[in-house]
Amino acid sequence: MRVLVLDPFHGAAGDMITAALLACGADAEVVGAAMRAVVAEPSITRVSRCGISAIKVSTHATPVHRTLSEVMQRLETAAPHMPADALAMAQRVFHRINAAEEQVHGTHVHFHEVGADDAIADVIGACTALASLNVTGVVVLPIALGHGTATGSHGTFPLPAPATVALLAGSGLVTLPGGDEGELCTPTGAALLAEFASVHPANPVGFTILSVGYGAGNRDPPHTPNVLRAMVVKTAECHPAALMQDTVDVLETNVDDVSGEVIAHALSRFMDSGARDASASPIIMKKGRPGFLIRVICTEETSVQMAELMARELGTLGIRCTPAVHRFIAERSIEGIEVTIGGETRRMPVKCGWMPDGCYTIKAEFDPARDWAAHLGIPVRDVLRAIEDTARARVHTITKHP
Repeated sequence: MRVLVLDPFHGAAGDMITAALLACGADAEVVGAAMRAVVAEPSITRVSRCGISAIKVSTHATPVHRTLSEVMQRLETAAPHMPADALAMAQRVFHRINAAEEQVHGTHVHFHEVGADDAIADVIGACTALASLNVTGVVVLPIALGHGTATGSHGTFPLPAPATVALLAGSGLVTLPGGDEGELCTPTGAALLAEFASVHPANPVGFTILSVGYGAGNRDPPHTPNVLRAMVVKTAECHPAALMQDTVDVLETNVDDVSGEVIAHALSRFMDSGARDASASPIIMKKGRPGFLIRVICTEETSVQMAELMARELGTLGIRCTPAVHRFIAERSIEGIEVTIGGETRRMPVKCGWMPDGCYTIKAEFDPARDWAAHLGIPVRDVLRAIEDTARARVHTITKHP
């Protein structure tokens, strides 16, 4: 199977990730068209960093402060120019950033540096580039964070930036201080790496390198190559077993004084904050009172923070924790399928579950299907059915071993 390996040993920023993927073989025309939807013509040049030839991407955008809603609107302007799964990924990246900003600053109104057009273009470019590489997994090697201080819209702060730390916390990604002073990993870079590794899990034990490229940052220190390396590799089969295994913590609480709207919002907050799953089940509590059992599945590293978030969002006074629950998990990937409805064809994302003998389950991604249904003026269930029927008819051509 084809896997992308990202090596941020010297750090990572959004433009470096986009550039590295372009240098590794991503479709420059498609990536450029997507980025041009939000910025003027980005420049893609070749530079040298300590003797290493690398691609440099510059957006030439000016600083702008935006709300999350405004950022989402900017992303929608790029929708006609990028695959639906890449757009959905870009939206999730900014939801990650928003959750990190709220964790650091509390409820906030505007993004600052991460809401500017250059950051939006970098996220769009990186997600579109990843989609064009046609890989089924992403491996992120240890991330160098840097040290010292930096100055931003909130004043002078220690490095790594608080938002960067919040984004990487619970992601499972390995970090290291790095030998250089300064900000090596930006919040945008951290959000992209966390999203890439989360959406496309992979665990290669050996591989053949198919292509390699380097993305350059703005700095050009004399003794350290300010680059991020990307490799597309072909891996050997990793697991003879049908399902992978890991452990999670299960958090539960009962509530009987919270409205359905609040519960729905809370479940979304839990997922945006890194929960593996979140659900609500109706129950009968003491004295016959109707209530809900709220269950959140998360990693051991994030269970304390997740329990605190549950308490704050639901107002509950106690959270039960069942630690180290063993679970079996199927490998999964997001695949693009060409679907035609009413004479209109779109490439729609479907989530595929994999066994050693191939794809065994298919489910259409809801948000892109909902948007297409609104455009066509038909029920979303009809669009979901059409996508999944098309995917099932082509199940034998869908493969994570291109």
